[in-house]
Amino acid sequence: MLQTSTRLLRLLTLLQSRRHWPGRDLCERLEVDARTVRRDVDRLRELGYPIHASSGHGGGYQLGAGSSVPPVLLDDDEAVAVAVALRAAAGSVARMEETSIGLLAKLDQVMPARLRKRATALHSVTISLSASEVAPSVDVLTRVASACRDHLRLKLNYSDREGKASARQIEPLKLAHTGRRWYLVAWDLLREDWRTFRVDRIQSVGSSGPQFVPRKFPGDVAAYVSRSIAYSSGYRHRLRVKLNGAHEVLKKRVPAWCGTLEPHDEGSCVLSASADSLEMLMVLVLMTRVDFEILDSHDLLPGLRQVLARLQKAIG
Repeated sequence: MLQTSTRLLRLLTLLQSRRHWPGRDLCERLEVDARTVRRDVDRLRELGYPIHASSGHGGGYQLGAGSSVPPVLLDDDEAVAVAVALRAAAGSVARMEETSIGLLAKLDQVMPARLRKRATALHSVTISLSASEVAPSVDVLTRVASACRDHLRLKLNYSDREGKASARQIEPLKLAHTGRRWYLVAWDLLREDWRTFRVDRIQSVGSSGPQFVPRKFPGDVAAYVSRSIAYSSGYRHRLRVKLNGAHEVLKKRVPAWCGTLEPHDEGSCVLSASADSLEMLMVLVLMTRVDFEILDSHDLLPGLRQVLARLQKAIG
């Protein structure tokens, strides 16, 4: 039979691994009787763990949320995942770096050397190429996430690419994260249409509520965000080109950051690209390594010819 301290840790691990445990199942796992389980549950409650008990048919134990955060037991993979995620989050969410460093220090103190080596391996050989972009506030991000989860309307003060401020009333649906930026997909009540908002451009979040019934999104949310990012009106230049090649073939070859790729017909597809300079726009299209035809934005042709002339002069 397990010693008391070892059994308490084992009991806590079980309670954290599943939402509800029948008392009989805990007895079998711990190899003790029901009275011992009740006594161990009382000990965990004294340590600050809010454990709810129910009797009768289907009764058992459930670890609940308390007024403070008690210690959490993690297995090897969970501990490594937390450490890696903290290092990644520190650069994409404002005011998270100090908190992340403090939590990582706590993890380092208790993690075995073998796990510490795994957790720091990725960070030790990785450099950050992030620009001096403004990351979203963790307060704004969590308030928006809560509103998405609880289906609460939000009032936002939002700033567009040019810095023009506007007040928005929205029904938030989903958050999307690209690794560099956070985006919010929501129904804009004033414009009566779906919109994508960059979370770092949300200046403030006003009152939340009332609760709403979520609208059915017309299509795939991830694809919608990708199209909005790649072909956003916030960029100075936009271009659509037809690429020679079937969509099923090219979607495996064309880098996702070149733009949004959509099927056109059996032998071709359409790439929607956008950039702040004509040079970058040309680079995005050329990086597909596929013959193409410009479909619109013919007003860009004179500028593109100048870029091409500079290239021809450079290579003789």
